[in-house]
Amino acid sequence: MGRYTLIAVALAALLGFGFWWSGEGDEPDVASSSDRTGPAMVDVAVPEMLSANAEIGKAAFDAKCAACHGANAAGQDGVAPPLVHKIYEPSHHGDAAFLLAAKNGVRAHHWRFGNMPPVEGVTDGDVKMIVAYVRELQRANGIN
Repeated sequence: MGRYTLIAVALAALLGFGFWWSGEGDEPDVASSSDRTGPAMVDVAVPEMLSANAEIGKAAFDAKCAACHGANAAGQDGVAPPLVHKIYEPSHHGDAAFLLAAKNGVRAHHWRFGNMPPVEGVTDGDVKMIVAYVRELQRANGIN
């Protein structure tokens, strides 16, 4: 066997092992379980007043996100994680991470709920308002 053939075979084996080891396809999409409901995972203190942007974001969240992430982003046990959680604080998941998650979906990495598929019908402007809502909920719950 020639040197280049051996390198090509070794590279193909490494790539194949990488796909197998990464567990691609092992996690179901959250959408497949969105018809289920579960108890809230965290208690969320809701601020008495929300900013205008957060009010718009709440309406968008309730329409597009709450089915999985629960009322007031408290999560649903067995369905999807809470967004009012230290994991999603701004220094760990910046605002852009929410936009990317909504547009592209997210592979499961912090929780065992499965992959989050892209959210259909949500605009960049919607996500910006949703983030304003989630951030206000987080601040009201000591997550800065």
